[in-house]
Amino acid sequence: MNSGNNDILNIIENRALKNRARVAIGIREPTEKLISSVNAAHNGRYAHVVLVGDRSKIREFDTELDIIDTQNPEKMLASLLVSRKVDAAVRGTAHASGALANLKQSLKMESIQRLALLITASGNCFFLAPVGIDETGSIADRINFILNGARHISRFGIEPSVGILSGGRLGDLGRDSRVDRTLADADFITNRLHEKGINAKHYTILIEDAIKEANFIFAPDGISGNLIFRTLVFLGGGDGIGAPVLMDDYVFVDTSRVGGHYTKAIMLASALADISDTSEIDF
Repeated sequence: MNSGNNDILNIIENRALKNRARVAIGIREPTEKLISSVNAAHNGRYAHVVLVGDRSKIREFDTELDIIDTQNPEKMLASLLVSRKVDAAVRGTAHASGALANLKQSLKMESIQRLALLITASGNCFFLAPVGIDETGSIADRINFILNGARHISRFGIEPSVGILSGGRLGDLGRDSRVDRTLADADFITNRLHEKGINAKHYTILIEDAIKEANFIFAPDGISGNLIFRTLVFLGGGDGIGAPVLMDDYVFVDTSRVGGHYTKAIMLASALADISDTSEIDF
């Protein structure tokens, strides 16, 4: 397996070109930029793309892609996945709350965990979790989250290397009880991951060191993870490709409405669509 951060996008692109899965994307308030990026994914043979939204609005733009006409793309995306009429789905510009709520209801999921794929301004590609403010729980929950994320990264043929973050340096012990707890938790989690055969290291608060070696960064909690995502993508000149929901039997890639470009998100969904590999991976 290849774990080089700069190779991640190439590996995902090659998987997408091999799979060319049928990928649905939610469309609300289509724009020229949005439709152009979706056409690029289809014409680049990353996927056979299906647009899900108001046909009359979509037809105002230049596209010959299949369209599923609906006023509720959030519900339709989940329905298409459950019925296996598509291999994968991308949220696109469908409403986040509605899309994720329908996904949870349709698949009877108690909670949702997402694994974001990000690119720094210098072109370094890595996975980040958690990115939802409510996506962390107990230490056991976090360990399971990391194991699940590592399993999904392995589906690409990439060896996961996990960088665990905490709230301070080791020299900060004793300054604040909350920081002390994050340091202790990160040490415990790292040791448990080693017992599970996962390549993991506790980098304390030094994310700048973690990104040099790890391809999967795990933040202390969902709030800090969401702040890392927003700082990199909205302030730091980086890019958010998409955030697959961690599921074994279905592929759903969450996306931000801000960027407006979805070529790589569709590529990511198509690369994940070959879910048969999961049966051979056990952490």
